[in-house]
Parts: sequence; C-alpha cells; structure tokens
Amino acid sequence: MSNDRESENRQQDDWSVEDASALYRIPAWGKGYFEVSDSGHMLVRPDPDREERIDLLEVVEGLRARDLNAPLVIRFSDILAHRLRRLRDAFADAIDENDYRGKYAAVYPIKVNQQRLVVEEVYRYGAELGFGLEVGSKPELLAVMALTEGGDNRLIVCNGFKDDSYIKAVILAAKLGRTIIPVVENTGELELILKYADRYGVRPRIGVRVKLASEGAGRWRESAGAKSKFGLFVSEILELLDTLAARDMQDCLQLVHCHPGSQLHDIRRVKDTISELAHVYAELASLGAGLRYIDVGGGLGVDYDGSATNLPSSMNYTVREYARDVVHRVAAVCNARGLEHPTIVSESGRAIAAYSSVLIFNVLGVAALDQFKAPALPASGGELSQPIRDMCDAYQKVTPDRLVECYHDARHAHTSAMQMFQLGFLTLRDRGLAEQLFWATCAVIRDHARQMEQVPEELSALETILSDIYFCNVSVFQSLPDSWAIEQLFPVAPIHRLQEKPGRRAVIADITCDSDGKIDRFIGVDGVQRTLPVHEFDGSEDYYLGAFLVGAYQETLGDLHNLFGDTHVVHIRLDDDGGWWIEETIRGESANEVLAQMKFDVAQLPPRLTRDCERAVRDGRLSLAESQELRRFYEKELSGYTYLEGEEPG
Repeated sequence: MSNDRESENRQQDDWSVEDASALYRIPAWGKGYFEVSDSGHMLVRPDPDREERIDLLEVVEGLRARDLNAPLVIRFSDILAHRLRRLRDAFADAIDENDYRGKYAAVYPIKVNQQRLVVEEVYRYGAELGFGLEVGSKPELLAVMALTEGGDNRLIVCNGFKDDSYIKAVILAAKLGRTIIPVVENTGELELILKYADRYGVRPRIGVRVKLASEGAGRWRESAGAKSKFGLFVSEILELLDTLAARDMQDCLQLVHCHPGSQLHDIRRVKDTISELAHVYAELASLGAGLRYIDVGGGLGVDYDGSATNLPSSMNYTVREYARDVVHRVAAVCNARGLEHPTIVSESGRAIAAYSSVLIFNVLGVAALDQFKAPALPASGGELSQPIRDMCDAYQKVTPDRLVECYHDARHAHTSAMQMFQLGFLTLRDRGLAEQLFWATCAVIRDHARQMEQVPEELSALETILSDIYFCNVSVFQSLPDSWAIEQLFPVAPIHRLQEKPGRRAVIADITCDSDGKIDRFIGVDGVQRTLPVHEFDGSEDYYLGAFLVGAYQETLGDLHNLFGDTHVVHIRLDDDGGWWIEETIRGESANEVLAQMKFDVAQLPPRLTRDCERAVRDGRLSLAESQELRRFYEKELSGYTYLEGEEPG
C-alpha cells in the first residue's frame, strides 16, 4: 500500500496546470477566453485585450452564497462585446486590404439566443459598430420593433415565412422610421409587401433570398442548394424584378441574401457560395435593381473541439480568413462589372454568442465497475461451477505477457455463467460471484495495459468499458440539447482541482430518467474520445464540471423532459477595478412554473393534497403535526428549483 501511495505522489509531482490545460485542450478551443490558474481553477478572460481574469469557482461559490445553486448558466457580457468587436475588426482589416469602398454591418439573428438580456446586450454593444438584428418570425419582429427604439439607422433583416400580419408589421415598422428589409422567401410575400406599401404610402426596402446552386457543408448541407427550404430560383427573382419594374419600384429591391448553412466547417464552401451570390448581385444590379446590400447569411463556424480541421465540430479557417474571402470575392465581381461596392451584411450569430455562456453543474454520485474486488474463494474450489472456476483461473494468471489470453478466458467464462443462470443451473449468489470475478479481472488487465507502450486492439476498449458513470445535476435535454440530438461536441472540463492529475475516466449521466440523457463524446488530445478524465469523487466536497461554448442555440432549443426547467442564469461583467459583479440574475424555473406550462392547474394542487391530508388524519395514518409538515413541504417544493439542491439540514 505504501508503494501505491509513493507512486501516486510521484505522478502528482510530475503533474502541472499546463498538463491540465493540454489534456482538456483549453488553449485550442478557448481562443484566449479561458485558461487555468496556478491554483488549478478555471479562469475566464472576458476581454483578451485586457489583463483581468475571473475565477470561475469563485463565481460559483459566490452565487451559492446567494442561494443560486448549480446547475446554472453563467453569461459573460464582456465576451459578447469582444466577439462583436473581433468580427468588426476582421472585416475592417479585410476592407482596407482590398480597397473596398463599401461598409460592413453584422445583424445578430436572435433565434441563436432569444433571451432578452442577450439580445439587449448584443444590440447595445453593437451600437457603436453600426450592427443590427435579424428576425425569423413575427414574435421575434414584435420584440425587435420595441427593442430598437431610437435606432432607426440600425438594420433589421426579416427572414422566415411571412403571413399577412407579419408583412403588415414590417411595413408599419418602416413607416415608423426603421431601416427594415423583408427578405422575400416566396412569390406570395411580394404581393403582401406591395399591398401594405400601397395602403400606408411606404416605399419599402425589399430583399430576396437566392436559392443557390452551391452546396452546403456539414450537418446542415441540405439547407443550401436546389432543395433548400428557403429562397427563390433565379427565374423567380427575375419575375419579381419585372413586377417591381412595372410599378417603377425596381429601386426598392435593395438586398440579395443567401443561406449557405450553419456551422460551415470548410472554407471552400464559403468561397463557392460568396462567389455565386456576388455574381447574382452584379447581374441584378446591371438589370436596374437598386441594390445596396449583399447579405452573405450565417454559417461562420465555431471551433468547438479546437482542432482547426474540416470536421463538423470544428472549422478549417479563422474569422479573419472568412472576412478576407467574403470581401475579396464581392470586390472582385463588382470591380469587374464597374459596380459600386455594396454594404456587406452577415448573420454570424453562432460566432457571436457561443463563447459567452458556460453551463456549470455538480456531480451527485458515481458508479464504478472497477470497484469489484476478487472475493475470497474456497481453497479447493470443488464446490464452484466450472465457469466460476475458469474465471478464478483467469484472474490468478493475469501477468503482463498474458493479458489478451486472460481477457479472452474471462469473457468466455463470464458468458457461460450468464447462460447457465438463464437456464436455471446457476444460483443468484453464484451469478454475483461471477460478476465480481469478471470485473475484477478486467480491472487488473486494464491496469497492466496502461503500462504498455502499444495496447493490443482487444484490450483498447477496456478503458471505456470500465469507465465510471458520473451522475450530474443537469438535464442534457434542457441545457445541452445539441449534444443529444446531433452529437455536437462541447468542451467539458472540471472548473477546479486542475492542479491535481485526474485519476478516473467517466461518462456523464444526467438526472433525467432517459437512457439517452448522457454525454459520452468528449474532446481529446487525439480527437474524439468516449470518456472524460475526471478527479476522484467521494461526496465529501462539491465537484463542479463546466460545459463551455454553449451560448448559441442551447437555451432556446431545450425542452422540459422530466419537467426539468430552465436553470438559473447569471450575467457577470468586469468592473473598472478588474473585479467582477453580477449585472442581472434570472432564477431558474420552479416546479409550479413548469407544471403550469404543461397545463396543470397549479392553484388546485395544494388544496387537493390538503384534502387528502385531512382524510389521512381522520383515518389515523397521519398525525396533525405530520399532515401540516407534509403540506408545508409540498408547497415549498412547488415553488422550489426543479433540480436537485442537496440534503436538507437537520
């Protein structure tokens, strides 16, 4: 035992926070926003242009002191501001390099994260940059119409299918003075635009989405091309222009738009798309359209896994390369045609919002398969069944030069034991004995294999098979829906204890009762791995994990599986002295609130339970004091957090 401790101490002496940073690939995906402190805590650097850093564990403990327990989403407002500036700077440099005579304006698609505070912050930070907003539905437009009070020079782009009232709202917003452009998705929308423009005496700005021939890339490749959901074929756009020309309104067609896809991981697709869109723009301008904007849509990716490769969770280009390609291709086409350079518009919502939010959750418990130790067995072994004797033999013969052989023997014996149990020839105690022996044998073989330079293929899966299950206080379906639905990789790492070498490997299971409620794909040094390096958890103190880069889509796509609602959300900002302060707090949903969303009459729930308590008192099943305690407990829990909050004091 003393030798084991000495070995462990030597390993810890060889470990550093730089090793932790490399193990979890923090510099690769963190992009300067996240790093590890000397004390092993995850630090957030909201503005990489400044020196100030925020200790994430310090924030979590400060929030817990304010009765805001994990799970919770922490949003860093300064990261949002920095992402907007980084996007502006990339295009500003590209404009200078290409002698581009037009401007650039981003519009934030609020579908990416529709939370009020996020939209307000993006709009506020975007004021000095001249950035606007994009909406894709009537409710989003109604929110933005009010939010953009006093911002008549800020662009509003309206996408999505539009009915009569949607178009009416657009035209009234234009009448109000907004710089608003409805993007025509089908020919019927133009008729509605003209109808309300005539009614209210508005000369509208109109956009059109082009159904490009260029293919998309990645998970959303089919959102571009001829079979794409949105947009008009070129022949339909020409008919639209003819309709406007007949009304002497061709100057109203001011924007061309495309949808290249989401999370474009291959820069070649970007180049192809922008080239095709630029030529459509030039042709329409030559035909008399009053074009002023070219909207390249979304698609600017986020390097979730930090590999900078052509993989779905990565991107093989930088923001600056993206900006250079867009500006260069638009400039080249316009220069060749002798056209004025338009304002370039992009809808890069994911690249703006993803980095700003971190999901923090705590570990509740652990299930470990290598906990099983070989039991004490009878000296003769004669009273044991043959499969168990074979398993004992495999366990006792494990040596570094016989690992594969013993593994094969143990697996065969274990399979035989399970078959005998199903046929009624093995007792329940013997089955338990077989399980203990099998997992103990696997653990010993795995430990030997860890010392090998080249692990045999047959043994390579043992690390995953024997990995722990870390049960965590989170709902994947509510807080990380893309992880479940499309196997999106998100960086996951402990937010503390990083000065310690992690001694366990685990998959993460959430607290829903669904077997799919887990995370078993992680970012590794050599690519995707099926387990996460974690530290030993014995329940004596809190252990927190963070899922990073979750600011895009996760909050708006989450559902109420098992009635786990929205988590607490806290907005953190840097102050002028380099510290941090809480700008705003949104408490997570209560049981009452999620039940009401499912159309339960929550006002009637306590009275119904109270009546049952009175019957129990009358029948002697409960004392009066017990019934009062139950009633108070029930009402308290109805107004409480839907997630687990630890053991009640006393």
